[in-house]
Amino acid sequence: MDPVAWDLAERVAVRVGGREPLAESYLYDSLQPDFEELTAQAEELVAQVTGLRSLVGPARARVTDRAGWAKANVASFQRLLRPVLDKLGDRITKSPLAPVNRNLAAIQMGSLLGWMSTRVLGQYDLLLIEGEDLENQDVVYYVGPNILALEKRFAFPPQEFRLWLALHEVTHRAQFTGVEWTRAHFLSLVERTLGGIDPDPARFLEALRRAVDQMRAGQNPLDDGGLVALLAGEEQHAALQQVQGMMSLLEGHGDITMNRAAKGLVPNADRFHRTLHQRRNQVKGPARVAQKLLGLEAKMKQYELGERFIEEVERVGGQELFDRIWDGPEQLPDLGEIREPARWIERVRPFAPSPQ
Repeated sequence: MDPVAWDLAERVAVRVGGREPLAESYLYDSLQPDFEELTAQAEELVAQVTGLRSLVGPARARVTDRAGWAKANVASFQRLLRPVLDKLGDRITKSPLAPVNRNLAAIQMGSLLGWMSTRVLGQYDLLLIEGEDLENQDVVYYVGPNILALEKRFAFPPQEFRLWLALHEVTHRAQFTGVEWTRAHFLSLVERTLGGIDPDPARFLEALRRAVDQMRAGQNPLDDGGLVALLAGEEQHAALQQVQGMMSLLEGHGDITMNRAAKGLVPNADRFHRTLHQRRNQVKGPARVAQKLLGLEAKMKQYELGERFIEEVERVGGQELFDRIWDGPEQLPDLGEIREPARWIERVRPFAPSPQ
């Protein structure tokens, strides 16, 4: 018995995501051909700005609705978590409460993905499993109803906005397909982080005790990764710091590359950026609490931290110094270096070519 009832998770996600009325609009039919053309254009623009070209062929654009996005991500979560769930399977499934627990896990997972399906605009699915459903892997997804809703609400010029979105998602694909080691390294860090988490109730209580101690010290224990960070042991915490450092770098690089590649082609880029930034910060109440618990708010901060890191590195040594990032995993900044770029510059710069 699988510890998570994935079919239930999918049904819950679809139900929570609901339907956006614009999914039935005649405008929806324009999205797939638009994004096929704009994704190809974006791929070339990103390559010109970054020097990163995919080693595995051109990007594939796929427009989907909320239900389609949720189903794709349930499948991705199932593949990603399989090693962890296999390891925990006996401990979980032998419990008399196993049927209840697997349904509860499914409801929680489905609720999270359903809510996210109402917010997400695009996503590059970086997870690849050899020999398994290759047609639905290495895909750049665009959530059509959400895109149409924003275009309508804020009077965004569709062609500009769609190119701008494509630039961001294609940048992420270039990061993982234009550099030989990034995908495998990132997934190994995620596996290390998740694989070492102990679901023992005693560990959970200890995590809560640490959280209380941090709050008494004036810190927010959920700011750096949500419950995963609280439950991580020392080794997993180190891996989590590396994951967060890498994600901050890639998210910041995505935003910066998108804006540079859009220059002269997307006159409204600054307005798009401001609007989506405000949209990220408008979540309040129970949803805001959920973001903290799940570590999603920490991800939002990654954009700003990553951008500031890149800007400081390039101020000191230009793009030549920043491009040392792609030399190998050992060159990646951890979260501490993302927050203090001078530490990374000091570590890496002695090995960088001297300025002419």
